[in-house]
Amino acid sequence: MRSDIVKKGATRCAHRSLFHANGYGADELSRPLIGVCNSFNEIIPGHMHLKSITEAVKLGVAAAGGTPVEFPAIGVCDGIAMGHTGMKFSLASRELIADSIEAVTMASGFDGLILIPNCDKVVPGMLMAAARLNIPSVIVSGGPMLAGRFHGRDISVSQAFEAAGKFAAGKMTQAEMTDLEAHACPGYGSCAGLFTANTMNCLSEALGMALPGNGTIPAAYNGARLILAKCAGKVVMDLIAKNICPRDILTRDAFENAITVDMGIGGSSNTVLHLTAIANECGIQIPATLFDEISARTPYITKLSPAGHHHMQDLDEAGGINAVMHELSRKNLLHLDALTVTGTVGDRIKDARIERDDVIRTVDNPYRTTGGIAILKGNLCPDCAVVKASAVSEDMLVYRGAAKCYDSEEAAINAIMVGEIHDGDVVVIRYEGPKGGPGMQEMLNPTAAITGAGLKVGLITDGRFSGASQGACIGHISPEAMEGGPIALIRDGDEIFIDIPNRKLELEVSDAELAKRRAAWTKPEPKIKTGYLARYAKLTTSASTGAVLKV
Repeated sequence: MRSDIVKKGATRCAHRSLFHANGYGADELSRPLIGVCNSFNEIIPGHMHLKSITEAVKLGVAAAGGTPVEFPAIGVCDGIAMGHTGMKFSLASRELIADSIEAVTMASGFDGLILIPNCDKVVPGMLMAAARLNIPSVIVSGGPMLAGRFHGRDISVSQAFEAAGKFAAGKMTQAEMTDLEAHACPGYGSCAGLFTANTMNCLSEALGMALPGNGTIPAAYNGARLILAKCAGKVVMDLIAKNICPRDILTRDAFENAITVDMGIGGSSNTVLHLTAIANECGIQIPATLFDEISARTPYITKLSPAGHHHMQDLDEAGGINAVMHELSRKNLLHLDALTVTGTVGDRIKDARIERDDVIRTVDNPYRTTGGIAILKGNLCPDCAVVKASAVSEDMLVYRGAAKCYDSEEAAINAIMVGEIHDGDVVVIRYEGPKGGPGMQEMLNPTAAITGAGLKVGLITDGRFSGASQGACIGHISPEAMEGGPIALIRDGDEIFIDIPNRKLELEVSDAELAKRRAAWTKPEPKIKTGYLARYAKLTTSASTGAVLKV
């Protein structure tokens, strides 16, 4: 066993005494040591209940003959961090999570890992750690939040963000806004729509690193979640016995499966960053063009919030990710022989079926014949830009408008709230990329304010968007402004052309004029010059390569 390095031999006498101090007896030390990484905290609603999930995991490990050893991981609540300096730390926290898990695991000599995330950067951070460490590992999340109820309809946190725009536009009173905020998030779990956290938990299934139901069984369904957690504890012991490690599962085929499912369900645009970063840990390069190639052949068969009115509990009731994958397999879109933590994909999904055809459509009757995410190219984004096409209304798929430029998210939000933005504009938010932000802030506040106000505008940024964002919101523009990308050269009034079906994003300014502007451009001072974010800004790569830290 790998853990023998901390348990066996005369030179490990002191090590064993330290284990004894923690209450581990000789019998427990004779078994495989399983690191159980619990990201519980009292900040994120998706993590408040993870103590009970962790205890169930530990029971499963012990029942299968292992010794569970719990340790913590940090987590940032994107919703609470949204719209202020805290959001700069969100994406950057992904690397801290991966690094800290690596540190504890290597220092402790664990034989296997159970990783317990739930929200946003925690899921990809833990998957990155699993890939990097390459010891038998299973992901088991805390599950999605149930939708809230307001005036007879299902809602989620996205409606709470949109309320600010409605209030500013005079479409909602203070009393109505207070009433809505009391009902939008009814309990524990990752926010109820197909936002980044729930997308990544679903894709953990598609990658093969999590058990069926991981992404869709609601957190409120306590019994089902605890059974899943106990099962995960047993599964990791089976992986150890068979010596199946993450890189045996996280193959090129697995990533293609995950991207296919992502396109089929219309997942968060942040998945382009995260899947690229996880693949990087496996030594697999995933170019942005692969997302578009897979999108071109993958029908969009679910329409969950924010694109539609269904939520994660509906997807679970409809058959979950297994049903989605089974349906996509009817078009031969998946690698069925890809390995998972419990056999092959084909074995896993063979008996799955659609239980609610109003939630999961067939591949013969999709919402759209192409996938939920589009990769754009053009003189404004020579490397790439990303848009969640599934959340763009039909009348905004092709759009031309005049630029209104803001050098920070805060400046753009202020402009929206005071009525500076009008129909026909293209809001440009720049210097918010991985280096410029630093940390590549999510732009849910401005997108929600625009939606709430009922404005018909485009929005482009070298930052990124929340999975809860909707509309013609184009992010990840690369190269970013801080690197001198074309987005830094836009001026108020410039015409910008968006053509999502044809994958184009163009700044309608002549090459000669752009060359003149480039010659006059000077790189601004960093927004943050000390601490972790200053180090992050120096080490991070472009959004087009996953915004990972350079080695």
